[in-house]
Amino acid sequence: MPSRPARRGQLILDTHVWIWAVEGVTGKLAPPALDAIEQAARASALAVSAISVWEVAMLVKRGRLTLATAVGAWIEASLRPPGVRIIPVGAAIALDSTQLPDFDHHRDPADRIIVATARRHGTLLTCDARLLEWARRHKHVRALDGRP
Repeated sequence: MPSRPARRGQLILDTHVWIWAVEGVTGKLAPPALDAIEQAARASALAVSAISVWEVAMLVKRGRLTLATAVGAWIEASLRPPGVRIIPVGAAIALDSTQLPDFDHHRDPADRIIVATARRHGTLLTCDARLLEWARRHKHVRALDGRP
Protein backbone atom coordinates (compact mmCIF):
# COMPACT_ATOMS: atom_id res chain seq x y z
CA MET A 1 0.00 0.00 0.00
CA PRO A 2 1.99 3.00 -1.21
CA SER A 3 1.65 6.34 0.49
CA ARG A 4 1.54 9.36 -1.72
CA PRO A 5 3.26 12.62 -0.82
CA ALA A 6 1.19 14.68 1.59
CA ARG A 7 0.39 18.35 0.96
CA ARG A 8 -0.89 21.19 3.11
CA GLY A 9 -4.51 22.12 2.50
CA GLN A 10 -5.80 18.57 2.53
CA LEU A 11 -9.08 17.41 4.04
CA ILE A 12 -8.08 14.92 6.73
CA LEU A 13 -10.84 12.41 7.39
CA ASP A 14 -11.28 11.07 10.89
CA THR A 15 -11.41 7.27 10.81
CA HIS A 16 -15.18 7.00 11.17
CA VAL A 17 -15.71 9.56 8.38
CA TRP A 18 -13.33 7.63 6.12
CA ILE A 19 -15.26 4.41 6.74
CA TRP A 20 -18.61 6.08 6.08
CA ALA A 21 -17.34 7.80 2.92
CA VAL A 22 -15.90 4.60 1.46
CA GLU A 23 -18.94 2.54 2.47
CA GLY A 24 -21.38 5.15 1.10
CA VAL A 25 -23.03 5.74 4.49
CA THR A 26 -24.07 9.29 3.62
CA GLY A 27 -26.87 9.63 6.18
CA LYS A 28 -24.36 10.05 9.01
CA LEU A 29 -22.71 13.07 7.37
CA ALA A 30 -24.09 16.57 6.84
CA PRO A 31 -24.47 17.80 3.24
CA PRO A 32 -21.62 20.34 3.66
CA ALA A 33 -19.34 17.50 4.82
CA LEU A 34 -20.26 15.39 1.79
CA ASP A 35 -19.62 18.39 -0.46
CA ALA A 36 -16.23 18.96 1.19
CA ILE A 37 -15.30 15.31 0.62
CA GLU A 38 -16.33 15.49 -3.06
CA GLN A 39 -14.41 18.74 -3.62
CA ALA A 40 -11.30 17.39 -1.89
CA ALA A 41 -11.48 14.16 -3.91
CA ARG A 42 -11.73 16.12 -7.17
CA ALA A 43 -8.71 18.20 -6.11
CA SER A 44 -6.76 15.09 -5.01
CA ALA A 45 -6.68 16.63 -1.53
CA LEU A 46 -8.41 13.92 0.49
CA ALA A 47 -6.28 12.20 3.15
CA VAL A 48 -6.25 10.04 6.26
CA SER A 49 -3.56 9.42 8.80
CA ALA A 50 -1.82 6.07 8.58
CA ILE A 51 -3.13 5.44 12.10
CA SER A 52 -6.61 5.22 10.56
CA VAL A 53 -5.47 2.17 8.59
CA TRP A 54 -4.54 0.57 11.91
CA GLU A 55 -7.86 1.62 13.47
CA VAL A 56 -9.89 0.10 10.62
CA ALA A 57 -7.89 -3.13 10.79
CA MET A 58 -8.35 -3.33 14.57
CA LEU A 59 -12.09 -2.68 14.30
CA VAL A 60 -12.36 -5.57 11.84
CA LYS A 61 -10.16 -7.83 13.96
CA ARG A 62 -12.27 -7.14 17.08
CA GLY A 63 -15.53 -7.73 15.20
CA ARG A 64 -16.70 -4.14 15.61
CA LEU A 65 -16.66 -3.51 11.84
CA THR A 66 -17.64 -5.86 9.04
CA LEU A 67 -16.48 -5.11 5.52
CA ALA A 68 -17.62 -6.75 2.29
CA THR A 69 -13.99 -7.51 1.41
CA ALA A 70 -10.82 -8.31 3.31
CA VAL A 71 -9.50 -5.27 5.15
CA GLY A 72 -6.39 -5.02 2.97
CA ALA A 73 -8.48 -5.06 -0.20
CA TRP A 74 -10.85 -2.47 1.31
CA ILE A 75 -7.96 -0.13 2.09
CA GLU A 76 -6.41 -0.62 -1.36
CA ALA A 77 -9.77 0.19 -2.99
CA SER A 78 -10.11 3.37 -0.93
CA LEU A 79 -6.77 4.58 -2.33
CA ARG A 80 -7.81 4.39 -5.96
CA PRO A 81 -8.25 7.72 -7.74
CA PRO A 82 -9.84 9.94 -6.74
CA GLY A 83 -9.20 8.08 -3.53
CA VAL A 84 -7.55 8.93 -0.30
CA ARG A 85 -3.89 9.73 0.33
CA ILE A 86 -2.35 8.09 3.36
CA ILE A 87 -0.21 10.46 5.44
CA PRO A 88 2.52 8.55 7.25
CA VAL A 89 3.00 8.95 10.97
CA GLY A 90 6.52 10.31 10.99
CA ALA A 91 8.58 11.58 13.89
CA ALA A 92 7.22 15.13 13.70
CA ILE A 93 3.58 14.03 13.85
CA ALA A 94 4.32 11.51 16.60
CA LEU A 95 6.01 14.20 18.67
CA ASP A 96 3.29 16.78 17.96
CA SER A 97 0.65 14.29 19.10
CA THR A 98 2.17 14.33 22.58
CA GLN A 99 2.30 18.11 22.79
CA LEU A 100 -1.21 19.17 21.78
CA PRO A 101 -2.14 22.20 23.89
CA ASP A 102 -4.92 21.61 26.41
CA PHE A 103 -5.45 18.04 25.15
CA ASP A 104 -4.35 16.05 28.20
CA HIS A 105 -7.91 14.89 28.93
CA HIS A 106 -8.02 13.06 25.59
CA ARG A 107 -6.00 9.88 25.96
CA ASP A 108 -6.83 8.08 22.69
CA PRO A 109 -3.47 7.92 20.88
CA ALA A 110 -5.11 7.47 17.48
CA ASP A 111 -7.15 10.67 17.91
CA ARG A 112 -4.03 12.51 19.05
CA ILE A 113 -2.18 11.38 15.91
CA ILE A 114 -5.11 12.28 13.64
CA VAL A 115 -5.30 15.77 15.19
CA ALA A 116 -1.53 16.23 14.89
CA THR A 117 -1.76 15.14 11.25
CA ALA A 118 -4.51 17.67 10.56
CA ARG A 119 -2.55 20.44 12.29
CA ARG A 120 0.34 19.86 9.88
CA HIS A 121 -1.54 19.00 6.70
CA GLY A 122 -4.99 20.54 6.54
CA THR A 123 -8.48 20.50 8.01
CA LEU A 124 -9.93 17.68 10.09
CA LEU A 125 -13.37 16.40 9.11
CA THR A 126 -14.92 14.63 12.09
CA CYS A 127 -18.19 13.93 13.85
CA ASP A 128 -16.44 13.48 17.20
CA ALA A 129 -18.06 16.07 19.49
CA ARG A 130 -15.06 16.14 21.86
CA LEU A 131 -12.60 16.85 19.07
CA LEU A 132 -14.87 19.49 17.56
CA GLU A 133 -15.31 21.22 20.92
CA TRP A 134 -11.55 21.18 21.57
CA ALA A 135 -10.87 22.61 18.11
CA ARG A 136 -13.52 25.31 18.55
CA ARG A 137 -12.39 26.28 22.02
CA HIS A 138 -8.64 26.23 21.55
CA LYS A 139 -8.20 26.96 17.83
CA HIS A 140 -5.21 24.59 17.59
CA VAL A 141 -6.55 22.75 14.54
CA ARG A 142 -8.96 23.58 11.74
CA ALA A 143 -11.96 21.26 12.03
CA LEU A 144 -15.09 20.78 9.97
CA ASP A 145 -18.16 19.42 11.73
CA GLY A 146 -19.46 16.48 9.74
CA ARG A 147 -22.55 15.87 11.89
CA PRO A 148 -25.95 16.18 10.21
